[in-house]
Amino acid sequence: MLKPILILCLGNEVLRDDCFGPEVARRLSGRGNLGEGVEVIYAAVAGFALLDLLHDRKRVLVVDTIQTGKAPPGTLHYFEAGLLAPSEHLINSHQMSLPTALELGRQLHIAMPHSVDVLAVEVKDVNTLSEEMTPEVAAAVEHAIELVGRWIVQDKMEESKYVTRESVNIGR
Repeated sequence: MLKPILILCLGNEVLRDDCFGPEVARRLSGRGNLGEGVEVIYAAVAGFALLDLLHDRKRVLVVDTIQTGKAPPGTLHYFEAGLLAPSEHLINSHQMSLPTALELGRQLHIAMPHSVDVLAVEVKDVNTLSEEMTPEVAAAVEHAIELVGRWIVQDKMEESKYVTRESVNIGR
């Protein structure tokens, strides 16, 4: 039997804008019941550790940060995890990207999610030790929570018509 759908919030609580995922998880968990079969997990992990979290899930929404340099900080991006390029030069398990972890799980015959979507915020600073996000990224938190709610309610965003699979700018 598949586990509930998962809202997997990644990040690091002590790295400036990387606090985004933990903050989204905290606020979502504070709202109480998100619906039957929905689980919110904050994890400061990468690489092989993702396999345990993704194993036997039906659907997953990963909330994370991204730095493309093509959009202003605070811009929310939504895309399928498969659109990310897998690691080309994997040196250790900590450098394993999400698509690489999914593919490794499949090759190891581990039950991986049928669908993995990513909601990522364009960041400004993920290197400074701080528990406070930059204003642009902090302003995106509430909008991200709204989008997560829509992902849950509208059949996990796959059938949703409310947002394109392009960037969504919250105007800050």
